[in-house]
Amino acid sequence: MKFTCEVVIDRPVADVIRLFDNPDNMSKWQPELVSFTPISGTPGEVGAKSKLIYTMGKRTIGMIETITVRDLPREFSGTYEADGVFNVVKNYFHDQGTSTKWISENEFQFKGFMKVIGFLFPGAFRKTSQKYMDQFKAFAESEG
Repeated sequence: MKFTCEVVIDRPVADVIRLFDNPDNMSKWQPELVSFTPISGTPGEVGAKSKLIYTMGKRTIGMIETITVRDLPREFSGTYEADGVFNVVKNYFHDQGTSTKWISENEFQFKGFMKVIGFLFPGAFRKTSQKYMDQFKAFAESEG
């Protein structure tokens, strides 16, 4: 399953990247994030792996993030692996002067039972991705 989400953030691209590229800010726009733990490599750099733990309702979901592209301020991309789900996320940031357009291309691949979930609820994955982008926009625009 592939889809694209986008949002325009009323902040210059330099501000957006500074906020986006700081792992300490992740919980400010991803409130379900419980922990972010570097595993290998230099955090945020190509090849770096980190473990992310989220609570979603009564479930705890762990995933491994691997950074695949770091070409800031233009692109920051990676893969996210969880039980039965492999997600490729390509984030593009477009400088629009006093604002920034963030485009996120997502590709989800499912295995096992998650194939059923992906088939029955494809909109849930897009909705969650857009929700996080909207929450980042609110966070970035509220930062001084």
